[in-house]
Amino acid sequence: MNWEDDPASAAADRLVGTTADGEDQAVEAALRPKDLGEFVGQERVREQLDLVLKAARARNATADHVLLSGAPGLGKTTLSMIIAAEMGAPIRITSGPAIQHAGDLAAILSSLTEGEVLFLDEIHRMSRPAEEMLYMAMEDFRVDVIVGKGPGATAIPLELPPFTLVGATTRAGLLPPPLRDRFGFTGHMEFYAPAELERVIHRSARLLDVETDAEGAAEIAGRSRGTPRIANRLLRRVRDYAQVKADGFITQEVAAQALDVYEVDARGLDRLDRAVLTALLKLFGGGPVGLSTLAVAVGEERETVEEVAEPFLVREGLLARTPRGRVATPAAWAHLGLEAPRRPAGGAGGPGLFDA
Repeated sequence: MNWEDDPASAAADRLVGTTADGEDQAVEAALRPKDLGEFVGQERVREQLDLVLKAARARNATADHVLLSGAPGLGKTTLSMIIAAEMGAPIRITSGPAIQHAGDLAAILSSLTEGEVLFLDEIHRMSRPAEEMLYMAMEDFRVDVIVGKGPGATAIPLELPPFTLVGATTRAGLLPPPLRDRFGFTGHMEFYAPAELERVIHRSARLLDVETDAEGAAEIAGRSRGTPRIANRLLRRVRDYAQVKADGFITQEVAAQALDVYEVDARGLDRLDRAVLTALLKLFGGGPVGLSTLAVAVGEERETVEEVAEPFLVREGLLARTPRGRVATPAAWAHLGLEAPRRPAGGAGGPGLFDA
């Protein structure tokens, strides 16, 4: 299957993808916790953020600007809404790609009310002119609006009410230091442990009116790639299977059978992930092999393999990126039930990456 040569489309179409489509967004809105006490996981960020918000409320002041970084689907948007709820303030939601000109940002900032929370998703993708305007808005709560053009242009200062900016990014390294330094609190979102995902699944199951036992929740959690968004999506698909093929109750056996139907294996790999590993092992003996060659072998574009499949395979220790190309690890051979070939040390191809 080729996803129209678009990595973003590929991620959105996968059951284990981290991009939220319209259905996911609607369900997530219903499942989102409303306060920090309900929020599962991210213990350190949650504790630190709780102190920041309580201190701001005690001073009767606007909370400091907050930067949340981490992979998609870990709860950055949910935390931004919780910040607004905890501060008793409205929230305005926009994204970096939607702000292409400084005037776009000026229009948003000038309409904010005192104490309002502005959530700026994918803040690293904002245009440079808007980014530079944001510096002054965050620090001095004012912006300079340029009226006219050329030598006759005039800068009119526009005072802004105190507000809280919550920026979210999946690539914190792309943020320029002047912008990053203006955030009073920075929290990095980590992937969830299986036990935390089980709590997420049990909570979501109650809200979705789905019955599951502990083993069923554990089975779903183990295939969720450490991401609550994926856990909730898998739970909905298992619910469908249980209603049609079982008695509506999710057990370990029902969850495993359902996710096998949807081609999500016990480690969370889907069809694309296994296709990449299978080609690497069976066609190229475990590598090293170039990315373009590997992409051709699985019938996908280079960008799709690199941006959609590889990050999770690398994180799971199943694939390694080396200067000579992609190399399968011993764990990859074991996961697919294959025996790794014995490479003689110092042979024609030189010692393998994982040779003793």
